[in-house]
Amino acid sequence: MIEINNLKKCYGERTVLDIPSLTINDGEMLAVAGANGSGKTTLLKILGGIIKTSEGSFVVPEKILYMPQNSYAFHGDLIKNILIGGADRSRAFEMLDKLELTHLAKKKAKSLSGGELQRLSLCRVLSKSCDLLLLDEPTSACDATGAELVIKVVTEYKEKTGCTVIISTHSPLLAMNASERLIILNSGKIDADGSPEETLAHPGSQWAKSFVAGWKI
Repeated sequence: MIEINNLKKCYGERTVLDIPSLTINDGEMLAVAGANGSGKTTLLKILGGIIKTSEGSFVVPEKILYMPQNSYAFHGDLIKNILIGGADRSRAFEMLDKLELTHLAKKKAKSLSGGELQRLSLCRVLSKSCDLLLLDEPTSACDATGAELVIKVVTEYKEKTGCTVIISTHSPLLAMNASERLIILNSGKIDADGSPEETLAHPGSQWAKSFVAGWKI
């Protein structure tokens, strides 16, 4: 279980994250949405141990995997890019197959398109097991077909491993189809929290209503 208490992150006098209390159950798949600068990435980076809090505390599982928003590639082909993360070769090929990149396995990773590179980054992460999976905008560079594939593979991974998954997203498709719970952040604070259907139908605050309306679901 993930427990957050009085968590704040500040840069100078600017507070970018302010969550008094939040509990996320083991095995839950949670989507975190909000406008740019709402604190989504900051929350994931704090839970992943990438950056420190300014105040407060949180409890997370020991084994965490984190995929940053900006996908990257190392020199070499796709297989090398996955193996460098510590995966074994059979698992690397399995993930390439699941994310439909097998035909590019020997291609230089730095020559991939944005969507292909994002799926490669996901291969690198999902080639290992974890208790908590943190994905920052994992479909932002994908077309509709690629996004649906990512959702399918992440869902399968979660069901197989039983891990908790937290995904930050701007995508209504991902929020509706890949999560059991949706949180909407506004200026670092939780503005809505519930099932995707409940949250999107009854966002709560006027700001959350405006945000959801902008999604054009």
